[in-house]
Amino acid sequence: MSAISLGQATILGIVEGITEFLPISSTGHLKIAEGLMGIPVDDPAVVGFSAVIQVGAIAAVLVYFSKDIARIVTAWVRGLADKEQRYHHDYKFAWWIIFATAPIVVVGLAAKPLIDGPLASLWVVAVSLLVGSGVMWAADRMGRHKRGEDDTDLRDTMLVGSAQILALLFPGFSRSGATMSTALMLDLDRVAATRLSFYLGIPALTGAGLYELKDAVGTGAGAAPLVVGTAVSFGVAYASIAWLLKYVARHSFNAFVVYRVVVGVLLLGLLATGVLSA
Repeated sequence: MSAISLGQATILGIVEGITEFLPISSTGHLKIAEGLMGIPVDDPAVVGFSAVIQVGAIAAVLVYFSKDIARIVTAWVRGLADKEQRYHHDYKFAWWIIFATAPIVVVGLAAKPLIDGPLASLWVVAVSLLVGSGVMWAADRMGRHKRGEDDTDLRDTMLVGSAQILALLFPGFSRSGATMSTALMLDLDRVAATRLSFYLGIPALTGAGLYELKDAVGTGAGAAPLVVGTAVSFGVAYASIAWLLKYVARHSFNAFVVYRVVVGVLLLGLLATGVLSA
């Protein structure tokens, strides 16, 4: 029997789609949802399922930003063939994304036993939600929000890309939250910080999903739940992306900070009282 039912897959797909790109931790929310439904969060099939349905959310980014991605890839290909095209920001930006993905790949492979084991605890999620909230609150106030997407350079991209490691090691910190906070500290405006977070998430999350695919299917996640969860996460994530870009253009990250604190405190309470198992 599948470790995850179709109904559970639908719920988890919705959770993934809503939370993947909001700075509130998709991994943390998935683990909380799994815990509430009695699904073992450290089951290899469940860990693999969570990684695979992220591909649905990534597909939503690919569709939503298809024109931008096509422009960047085209500039990169042209630059490979023509030295005169290598001055173009899009050509350099494509390389920066590749370089900035390397740190999380290295750490992900090296620390996989910890990530799938002790660090998968809901206690880690709760504490990371709270610590990440403080970082985000500080970053939103420290940043001067004066630099746009075209002002990014290799240093920015490497620092923001490396910030993804925090979310990898500490589920609950939030990949989006870590990358956006780092970008804000580098004085990028909120829209530029959000878009850079999206771009950096494409290779990192797609790679994680494909890497986990064999484990998700091979250990009992079930093909049907994987398909349903991925499809649902795609549709919900697309709507979430459109909403987030409009929101950050007019608002600060305060609402996300408050939400994370509330969820973190509630989770600590549920764990302390035994309502949820870590």
